[in-house]
Amino acid sequence: MIKTNFQAIFIIALLALIAGLPACSVNVKKDSGDGDDKQVDISTPIGGIHVSKDADVRDVGVAVYPGARQKQKDGDGDDKSANVNISGLGYGLRVVALEYQSDDAPAKLVAFYKDQLKQFGSVLECHTNDLNVDTDMKNYDHTSSSLTCGSGSGKNVELKVGTKENQHIVAVKPEGNGSSFSLVYVRTHGKQADI
Repeated sequence: MIKTNFQAIFIIALLALIAGLPACSVNVKKDSGDGDDKQVDISTPIGGIHVSKDADVRDVGVAVYPGARQKQKDGDGDDKSANVNISGLGYGLRVVALEYQSDDAPAKLVAFYKDQLKQFGSVLECHTNDLNVDTDMKNYDHTSSSLTCGSGSGKNVELKVGTKENQHIVAVKPEGNGSSFSLVYVRTHGKQADI
């Protein structure tokens, strides 16, 4: 559900910020186990990017479903957690995402997370095929910052709460006899706010 190719994110971020900027710093920390990039920090005079595999579920703001196990890398080597902060020119984006698996049926997880998410407001339940994160960082949509389900339907359940600028998402899908689920926190800001 979460596709996080750490090296691809690093390369794109590096090219975007380094192009034409003489004063920037890049700090890459390697994972001690496999030597892969674990954390990348890029600072420039106009902004910065922080990308890390070390996402903390406390930053998402909801508890992990009892008995769930955090997913590790998949067969393609994609990590199942990410903590990304991007800021520059008065705009910013923060995404914290983690993926888990459980032996329980999706309906049990949906009921658990509906209760967890109530602390942030009214919970929107969507039926999708893929995780759908709807943001409006530059406030192009002046009519509403309300979250929507979008078009389409599917076997996966996506619970959303908040606004396009500050949202909590739990995406649950059937997997074998159990479920896999993603916990996601997304925060954006324009020139008038801080992350």
